[in-house]
Parts: sequence; structure tokens; C-alpha cells
Amino acid sequence: MRKLLIGILSVLAFSLLLVSGIDYLNHAQGFTGDNTLTVYNWGDYIDPSLLKEFEEETGYKISYETFDSNEAMYTKINQGGTSYDIAVPSEYMISRMIEENMLRELDHSQIKGLEHINPRFLDLSFDRGNDYSIPYFWGTLGIIYNDKMIEDIPTSWNDLWDDSYRNELMLIDGAREVMGIGLQSEGYSLNLKNKQILVEIAAKLKEMTPNVKAIIADEIKMYMIQEEASIAVSFSGEASEMVWENENLHYVIPEEGTNLWFDNIVIPKTAKNVEGAYAFINFLLEPENAAINAEYVGYSTPNDAAKELMDPEIIADPQFYPSDAAIENMEVYENLGPEWLGLYNDLFLEVKMYRN
Repeated sequence: MRKLLIGILSVLAFSLLLVSGIDYLNHAQGFTGDNTLTVYNWGDYIDPSLLKEFEEETGYKISYETFDSNEAMYTKINQGGTSYDIAVPSEYMISRMIEENMLRELDHSQIKGLEHINPRFLDLSFDRGNDYSIPYFWGTLGIIYNDKMIEDIPTSWNDLWDDSYRNELMLIDGAREVMGIGLQSEGYSLNLKNKQILVEIAAKLKEMTPNVKAIIADEIKMYMIQEEASIAVSFSGEASEMVWENENLHYVIPEEGTNLWFDNIVIPKTAKNVEGAYAFINFLLEPENAAINAEYVGYSTPNDAAKELMDPEIIADPQFYPSDAAIENMEVYENLGPEWLGLYNDLFLEVKMYRN
């Protein structure tokens, strides 16, 4: 019994020593609780090398989590289980979070590098004066097709209903996006608030379902690159990676127009490391870092100084950096409010579940 007691005490002593050693190392490296920066971002939406470089430059330790939809991000921040210091919502969700007092108003005197951002991407309707958010990336929604598998180049949203695409079409898994395809195919606004028309649009989308191979998200890249499908709808940044990996793939912005979206950096009201959050924002605004990030992620950067450091071929591609004239034919998602957003989600779910 005495030997057993001594053994237990020895194990406990070793465990305490190990924990103390880890705690000492964390403090020695500057990784205290106060030095942790908790970032909540979309998946694969930053160059990992930049996270490591930020930690080395500043002494902060980054705790990095990802989400796959604005709604999932909103729910988790609203529940308050984790105090995120940085989040990257889209425009319509930023508007909602401002209305619900979920974001910290920014102190622009602590932000360095905002002058690098193209004025077109500042002072937008969802955040006048950029009081709560800083531009991160922007892009469009469009059609990706394989020229080996498709003879006629798709130019319109309505082309997606063509019988030749039976069981070939990959759709992005998003209510606003899929309902938006139907709305723009009939000349309506992406932000329409008319129940009768929305029900009619859902009915039209159901007619498309024989063509739909799957409604998914990130997996679209793999399917298209490996030529397991001939046509898809996805975001411009995802498309740029597909085009890079497979020369037979091409990205098209439909003639009816499309969604022009913005993802901005915000500091949630519940943030604990506000100083670190400003340091992270300033780090990402540096032209060199913004250029590295844009070339890795594939989405369009709003940072003009960064564009001067990037591959000219990337910047010259009008599908990924459309002209001002082309942008005028695009529409930004507005915050529809919970009632209308609920209707969009319900109708989209009906489309997903429908089989004829």
C-alpha cells in the first residue's frame, strides 16, 4: 500500500511539473491568455504562412476557427460561447450585426493602411463610413464550365435549364445564391420581397433539378478539376483555383448580371483582445501581405497597392477583376430581415429536397 501511495504521489508530482513547464514555455514565448488572438474566418480563406508570420512579428498566438456560412458564423457569435476577436462576415450579415449591436465601432486612428483600399470598396451601403468593418476580399458568382465536355459556351443563367446538362450541374449550397439565380434569370432583384414571385421562382428552380448532380460547397472544386462534372455555379475565387488547376475550365459572369459580394473584417462586441485585433487588421492591410493573401486565396483584393505587386495576368482577367462598367450590372445582397430570409431559406430547402 505504501509503495502504491508513493507511486501515485510521484505521478501527481510529475504531472504538476509538466504543466508548470508548459505554462512557463507559453509565457516565455509570449503566448499568455492576453496574447491570444481568436480569429473566426471562412475555410481556406487566408494564406497560412501569414498567420505564422503575424505570430512571429507581434508575439500574439492565433487561435483560428472556420465557418462555412454567414448564418453559422452569426449564430455562434450570438450565442457567446467563444469570444472572437476577429470575424469575416459578408455585407448583408454585417448590416444585421450592426443593427443588433454585435460589432465594436472601429477607432480609425488605430488603423494603418486604409489608404491602400480602392474607394469603390469603401463607404458602402451596408456600413457607411466603414465604422464597423474593413474590406478583405470581394468577388462574384458565376458559371464554371469544361470546354472538353460542353460545346456551347453558357452565357446566361437560363442556360442552366438546358437539357444537355442533365445530371451534370453542380450548385453552390446557398439560399441567397440559388434563389438569386432564379430571380436574375427572370430579371428580378436579388433582394426581392414578394412572396408570390419568390414561390414562382422556387417552382422554376425545381424544373432545373434533373440537371443538378449535387448541391454542395467546397467539394465543387474537386469535382470540376477532376472532370467529374461539366458545369457548376460557384464563387469567383473558387473558380480561379479551378481554372489554375485545369486549363479546360473557364469562368463566365452571366449576361443578366450577378451578385457582387464583399467580405469585410470586423471586431465583435465580445472581443477580449481588441489591441491584437487592430494589429491583425493593420498586418493584413500591408500591401505585401495583401498581395500574398490574394494570390493564395484567389479572390479579388480591394487593396490597390497590393495589386501592383501581383502577377499582371491575374489583375488583367476581366472575369476576376471586372471593369467598372461590368460591376454596374451587378447587385449587392441586402439584409432582408429574419422574416424574408426565413422564406428564402424555406424555399431553397424545398428546391433541394425536390425530385421529379
